[in-house]
Amino acid sequence: MKSGEPFYWGVSSSAAQSEGAADADGKGPSIWDEFSLRKSKIKDHTSIATGAGFYHHFREDLKLISELSIPNFRFSISWPRILPGGTGFLNTKGLDFYDRLTDSMLEADITPWATLYHWDLPAALQNRGGWNNREVVSWFSDYADIVTRKLGDRVLNWMVLNEPMAFTGAGYFLGVHAPGKKGIDSFLSAAHHAALATSMGAQVIRKNVSKAYVGSTYSQSAIHPATFSEKDTAAAARVNDLLNLFFVLPATGHGYPLQRLKFLRRIEKFIKPGDESQLNAHLDFIGVQTYTREVVSFSHFVPFVKARMISAEKRGVKSTQMGWEVYPPSIYEVLKQLHSVNGIPDMIITENGAAFEDPLPEHNRINDIERISYLQSHIDMVKKAVDEGVNVKGYFVWSLTDNFEWAEGYRPRFGLIHVDYKNELKRTIKNSGYWYRDLIQNSKR
Repeated sequence: MKSGEPFYWGVSSSAAQSEGAADADGKGPSIWDEFSLRKSKIKDHTSIATGAGFYHHFREDLKLISELSIPNFRFSISWPRILPGGTGFLNTKGLDFYDRLTDSMLEADITPWATLYHWDLPAALQNRGGWNNREVVSWFSDYADIVTRKLGDRVLNWMVLNEPMAFTGAGYFLGVHAPGKKGIDSFLSAAHHAALATSMGAQVIRKNVSKAYVGSTYSQSAIHPATFSEKDTAAAARVNDLLNLFFVLPATGHGYPLQRLKFLRRIEKFIKPGDESQLNAHLDFIGVQTYTREVVSFSHFVPFVKARMISAEKRGVKSTQMGWEVYPPSIYEVLKQLHSVNGIPDMIITENGAAFEDPLPEHNRINDIERISYLQSHIDMVKKAVDEGVNVKGYFVWSLTDNFEWAEGYRPRFGLIHVDYKNELKRTIKNSGYWYRDLIQNSKR
């Protein structure tokens, strides 16, 4: 984005959301395979089993990426497709799939960016406690070792975990995501083990991959107080520490932010001697994933954090299908905040995008003008940050295709490429895809 410096333009996906083929070629069940079958857990009453069919359509999708001149593709690897039981038996057919995928990407001149964990924990490991079991750190390290030894001669760009705050908070505290656990101790033990796994995973990657470029991804949102009152301002600061900094700070050598959130000190009972020195992952880059902002007010009735989110609907502001406010300055604000952290490495926007109700295709075109406006306004804000000296090295749109959006099901559509779930998963490039192609091509001039 800076003249004369390389900038990584790309598009993102995840295995669980896009691959489908839930039991094909020896894949074991994930926590999301099981969670999506529980009554009333998925809003549109679907399951994750179909996804976008990427497992069988990956060559077609890579052709579409090439057609759109997108040079970088972020994907994730399914742990239960590699190790159906989480440990032990190696499913060579699963590993071979990612081997073929990698070779196909390179043949198409697409640079691979791999995420080791994007929320699809093997169900067999959840039966042994999942992220609440400290052994998960070694389980994950063994899995990472297998994958990086297989692909590390060709894949140089790696991300360890995807959004640990999201999968530990939603999955182990609130219970609204897989595996559906609740409770503060459940969250804190999962969180600490995820933080340790980030560091251990980064070490494994560097051991096995020559010239590795190692990062991990973190959800980030600008946090604004509802009023200028002292209580609302303090509430916003607490939420910012929890949602934006709780994982980033230990991964970059600063330890957990416990000063304003005294309840987080309960994490200390899960910390063993030597753990704190192991939390610094020495990352080469931070993957920043931002979609919206949060507006918060003080609340006596919300335990621990004493703050409540005020929805976009209640504030009467423009929002996406997810109910998230469209607020482009958020991406600028989170980049500036991270840039202020001492020792922060490169930053790459590894996810940014929006779900809107796409219009019906006309003449095989989908004119998704709201998504184009969203992307353009956010990229403008990234450029503003770069112009002010923030070290942003890339931007990846979420997502390549429409896919399974976790507890929301298939209704929200984020893709640059439309998937017709009622017509053999037919792909149609949206106008936003062509717009992104033109943006990338113009950036090279």
